Amino acid sequence: MSFSGTERFEKRADSGVHGRISVLGLGYVGLPVCAALASRGFEVIGVDVEPRIVETINTGRIHIVEPDLDMLVQAAVASGKLRATLKAEPADAFILAVPTPFLDGHKPDLSYVKQATETIAPLLKKGDLVILESTSPAGTTEQICAWIGAKRPDLLMPDPMREKADINIAHCPERVLPGSVLRELVDNDRIIGGISPACAERAAGLYESFVKGEMHLTNARTAELAKLVENAYRDVNIGFANELSAVCDQLGVNVWDLIALANRHPRVNILSPGPGVGGHCIAVDPWFIIAAAPSQTPIMRAARTVNDGKPEQVFRKVKAAAERLRAPVIACLGLSYKADIDDLRESPALHIVERLANEGTGQLLVVEPNLRVLPKSLAGSMSVKQAELGDALKSADIVLLLVDHRQFRRVDRELLKLKIVIDTRGLWN
Repeated sequence: MSFSGTERFEKRADSGVHGRISVLGLGYVGLPVCAALASRGFEVIGVDVEPRIVETINTGRIHIVEPDLDMLVQAAVASGKLRATLKAEPADAFILAVPTPFLDGHKPDLSYVKQATETIAPLLKKGDLVILESTSPAGTTEQICAWIGAKRPDLLMPDPMREKADINIAHCPERVLPGSVLRELVDNDRIIGGISPACAERAAGLYESFVKGEMHLTNARTAELAKLVENAYRDVNIGFANELSAVCDQLGVNVWDLIALANRHPRVNILSPGPGVGGHCIAVDPWFIIAAAPSQTPIMRAARTVNDGKPEQVFRKVKAAAERLRAPVIACLGLSYKADIDDLRESPALHIVERLANEGTGQLLVVEPNLRVLPKSLAGSMSVKQAELGDALKSADIVLLLVDHRQFRRVDRELLKLKIVIDTRGLWN
């Protein structure tokens, strides 16, 4: 197998991994991976540092919003194939699905990856497999190899220049869309990047047990960068759309009509603008590339500036509308970073509502159908109240649509006629 590029992985007779699999991090990626593996008959141990999460899963329930995941987890727990714990245990394969945020100055924070690596290092034995699922800067998988080697000098670490090693280490970045995780976890192609060719082969053997998509084997650093590039590409294109929306505001043009017309060109496909970019990938991953090569990434940096600046533009628009009213009531529709999920990570909608609350812009009626309670950043504000959609629309002077949840698509347009409507998603255009 050539290890300089990518090639298709053909199905093996032996999956390469048998017995127990441990998944560290039971969030939006780790928990679905646990459920998928358990459904294929593996014994799966999910590890998390949060007692509430461990307790919830062990009762057969889930702590996140993701279609059909609740049924899969319930079945896996009931069958005895899945259990959660606060403490890592010996296994035959370890999958790291922990957060990889950034620090001040947009520098990558690998502390969670390091902590997870050092947690499993004492448990490793010859023949074990370690896979990093977390989206990470190029070179992170190699760093995991070094961290383990420092803790376990008795184990021979993998090396691209030799065949023999006591353990196998690889990177297989997640490529799933919240709201469709279970389907994409199975159907999407996977990139498998190994420290050595043998590591990539071994990791692919595990994933083929539940993945229907093709396996593309390469080295670890290429796999890491491929995931970052995928999201940076999307960020740049979203930045173009968000920049267009600012131009249209200044020129008095409907941006949604403009994009629809421009997209009639056979080779043009402009994305939709929004209130900003959120989530654990697109808002974060470009910074990992920028941090690694700052002088070579002016376009990515510009897109990040445009997208990070969009929430401020929306805030100013709402504030200007509110200043025309004596005691404005503002219905804020949505807090999550995208439709039909509860994920608040890097959410521009949440940032906008927080800014409105902090500035005392008016009485805020927040409608978020995927959250039972408001996040802590809003719960203590006297000017913020969680409300049902109908009540919020009835009471509001200003209707601010921030997330295109399916519940908002069915709003009776007659209820909006006498309101000031600021639609950041083009849902009611």
